[in-house]
Amino acid sequence: MTLRYLTVPVTAFAQNCSIVWCDESREAAIIDPGGDLPRLLEVVRQQDLTLKAIWLTHAHIDHAGGTGQLARELGLPIIGPHPGDQFWIDGLAKQSQMFGFPAAEPFTPTRWLADGDTVSIGKQTLNVRHCPGHTPGHVVFHSAAIKRAFVGDVLFAGGVGRSDFPGGDHATLINSITQRLWPMGDDTVFIPGHGPESDFGTERRTNPYVRGT
Repeated sequence: MTLRYLTVPVTAFAQNCSIVWCDESREAAIIDPGGDLPRLLEVVRQQDLTLKAIWLTHAHIDHAGGTGQLARELGLPIIGPHPGDQFWIDGLAKQSQMFGFPAAEPFTPTRWLADGDTVSIGKQTLNVRHCPGHTPGHVVFHSAAIKRAFVGDVLFAGGVGRSDFPGGDHATLINSITQRLWPMGDDTVFIPGHGPESDFGTERRTNPYVRGT
C-alpha cells in the first residue's frame, strides 16, 4: 500500500500537473490542473483511478486554469491553496487574457489550506507546508512515506520560483525553501511546477540560488 503518481506537462507553459493516488483504493487527487483536461482525464482512465479531489499549490493560470471547469464537471472539491492567493483566483480571467489561455472558470476553494494541515487520498496522507514567496498563498504537498514533495513553483532543478509577480518576495521565497523544504531531508525528491525532478540534497549543493543554505 503506497502513494503513486504520474506527472503530465500541460498548457503552453509545460506545467507539471501531477495525478497522485492510493494504490490500494485507486482513489486519486489531481495537483494543479492548469489545462488540457482531456489529456489528464485520459490518464486517470488509463490508470483505472477514481478522481476524488483537486489540490492546488497556488493560483497562477498555468496551475489553476482548468480547476473551475474540472470541479464543476466532476463535482470535485477544490483543496487549497492558502488564502493568501485569493487575489490570484479573483484575477484568473485577466490572467487568461494576458497569457492567451482559454477562459478560466471562476471557482471558490472548498477548503483553504494552512501550514501544518494534512490532505488525504484513500489511505495516504500528505503534509501541507505554506511556502510563500512566489505567491503569498503557495503551499507544498509532502509525502514522508515515499519521500516526495510536490512543490509547485517554489523550487526547480537549478533554479527557484520567480518573485517579481504581485505578492512575490525573493527573501520570503528563500526562507520558505530553507525553513520548510530542507527539513524534509536531502533524499527527498521534489516534483516542481516546471522541468525535471531533482532532490533537495542536490539543490543544496549545486543550485546557485540556494547553494550552501
